[in-house]
Amino acid sequence: MSETLTLSAETRDRAGKGASRALRRDGRTPAVIYGGNEDPAAIHVGEKELVKALGTGHFFNSIVELTVGGKTVRTLPKDVAFHPVSDRPLHADFLRLSADHAVHVNVPVVFANEEKSPGLKKGGVLNVVRHELELVCAPDSIPDDIVVDVTGFEVGDSIHISSVTLPAGVKTAITDRDFTIATIVAPSSLKSEEGDTTKTEA
Repeated sequence: MSETLTLSAETRDRAGKGASRALRRDGRTPAVIYGGNEDPAAIHVGEKELVKALGTGHFFNSIVELTVGGKTVRTLPKDVAFHPVSDRPLHADFLRLSADHAVHVNVPVVFANEEKSPGLKKGGVLNVVRHELELVCAPDSIPDDIVVDVTGFEVGDSIHISSVTLPAGVKTAITDRDFTIATIVAPSSLKSEEGDTTKTEA
């Protein structure tokens, strides 16, 4: 389960580009809280605090508790717009959460037991097709990552979602096919040698 992050926020009295620029000059980042059958709330958060939260590496699959006017709002970050040159956060969107509200999150994939894969031990290369999985789960069940066990896989094998054990209460958002997460491919040197042999035989 991803840790809960906290950010202190204040309501925005004025909207518009000029007001947003003024906030950024003061080290604040404009943001919006939406969803949960309530009207969107215009807020702003400290830029330094937001950058620190982004630096955790799991910002987008963590619950973020926003404290606004003494009230705590549980949210899930949905989007952050960055300046194209400086990479400063320019705006953030947060989705309100309720305990029974299932959310879609992208969770990173981690590969385990590579030393137990015959294909990798022979020099094969793990070709990662999906570095993240789109999952559906309750806010309190969001995993930090999904571990994919490569034990027993040979060169030429594909690792599909059906061979991955997801945590209880967590489902894949893609349900219409058994999609590929990674493949084990022959190393380029081996491919080159095979290519050379073919030329020789020709």
